[in-house]
Amino acid sequence: MKTVVCPGSFDPVTLGHLDIIRRTAAVFDRVIVVVMTNYRKKNTNCFTAEERADFIRRCTGDLANVTVDFSDGLLADYARKVGACAIVKGLRAVSDFEDEFQQALTNKSLAPEVETIFITTSSEYMFLSSSAVKQVCELGGDISKFVSPEILGDIEARIRRTGKTK
Repeated sequence: MKTVVCPGSFDPVTLGHLDIIRRTAAVFDRVIVVVMTNYRKKNTNCFTAEERADFIRRCTGDLANVTVDFSDGLLADYARKVGACAIVKGLRAVSDFEDEFQQALTNKSLAPEVETIFITTSSEYMFLSSSAVKQVCELGGDISKFVSPEILGDIEARIRRTGKTK
């Protein structure tokens, strides 16, 4: 059985993230979506790791081969611990590639047995980011085209109530 890890901060999970997760689930036997701590954004998260994991569970409940976890350690260590053969990363644009490539090389150095696989997002989600979702929501815009209906109300309630996108 081929197990892969789909990591991200998912603050919040968008339809672009879900596109990558669903397509990955169609190819691999077991997909672990792992909510990671992004140390560059550590103090700017709008949702806790537990909330983000819950959002993903609610959006992927129909995918029997997808489980959700969270970790604040090294991704390479996590992948090794769960027996993953690969890390699957989504790419929106060429600008994502340089940072993702550097991370892939670092992970390969730390866990040589774990590959990194890049999947480009579908064209309708190439512009979409969690940051954009939070900003549009905070300013009163309609985010229903950007996030799953299962979590739309939770995101709107948090961001519009607090005015907090970070």
